[in-house]
Amino acid sequence: MTLATIPATTPAALSLIREERPLIDVRAPVEFAQGALPGAVNLPLMVDDERHQVGIAYKKHGQAAAIALGERLVSGEVKQARVAAWQKYLAEYPDALIYCFRGGLRSQIAQQWLEEAGISRPRLEGGWKAMRQALCERIDTAAFQPMLVVAGLTGCAKTALINQLDNGVDLEAYAHHKGSAFGRRPEEPATQINFEHALAKRLIGLTEGLVIEDESRQIGNANIPLNFWRAQQQAPRVRIEMPLDWRLAQIQQDYIIDLEQAYAARHGAYQGWQLIQAQLSNALIRLGKRLGNARLQRLQRLQALAFKEHAHGNPQAHEAWLAPLLTEYYDPLYRYHLEKQRAAAPPEIHVGDWNSCLAAARQWNR
Repeated sequence: MTLATIPATTPAALSLIREERPLIDVRAPVEFAQGALPGAVNLPLMVDDERHQVGIAYKKHGQAAAIALGERLVSGEVKQARVAAWQKYLAEYPDALIYCFRGGLRSQIAQQWLEEAGISRPRLEGGWKAMRQALCERIDTAAFQPMLVVAGLTGCAKTALINQLDNGVDLEAYAHHKGSAFGRRPEEPATQINFEHALAKRLIGLTEGLVIEDESRQIGNANIPLNFWRAQQQAPRVRIEMPLDWRLAQIQQDYIIDLEQAYAARHGAYQGWQLIQAQLSNALIRLGKRLGNARLQRLQRLQALAFKEHAHGNPQAHEAWLAPLLTEYYDPLYRYHLEKQRAAAPPEIHVGDWNSCLAAARQWNR
């Protein structure tokens, strides 16, 4: 196979991500699962086993032998099916670009086969690796931008405030996790790579101040990149203070009602109900060592009773275990950390209710 004449390549510019340009990732599914570029669809040149065999051939016998083996493995009807998948996608998204790991052999082969089918499409120069480097550099650059952190006790609707702002950066959304022991969502948590890529995509075009929720460095399976995290720890803050009943209503909406609806939409009403019970009960168990055995057992009994009431149409019954969980565990823990960090903590530019903190955050960005 000759790859001498192929369409011109396209530089790995962040504008492609900002514009949400359709992308065809021709890497193997195992590579795609570890992390892809935002907006990419996986239409592989080789599936995992084929890639594994070709990789062994490359290490033992060199590129020519690897290409020859790849042509044997992906030939005939298999090749036709791969090309047909690309053609189908390009028929719907004719401006899509092709990429592989380094923008080299696999994306060039895909280009060649499409060219033979009468379709000319460019590939990303440098591929996934070059674009990932550019995305990670954008996060590091953002660490030097002004930041404002939104803090407050559990249930103060910090995420909702962030999402009211044009310059809000919702880290929990990119992690697919709400950050606490009860924060799992129906969808799979984001991989570290996909979290970083989603964060970088949001940061593209945000050249001034950023407003971010007060988070621990780990959110679900993902860690906030170190330079960004350090800048966040030094940023000024607004702190929301809301009464317990207001916070309980917010938590019941987020962690009970909305979560049940999300599970039902993804898995159906019956299975969704089973999954939400398992998630909330397991989350309580994971706090067992910190809660202590007696408190854990008391909260488990209250939670079990709440599930029975919930099944009969009363989701508000969860207040019976959520209220003591807040007042006996989360609130004291938050205040302990607040007091411990007070000497070295960044300045609080405003403390007040939700609406006043929203106004303060908007004023800060002017």
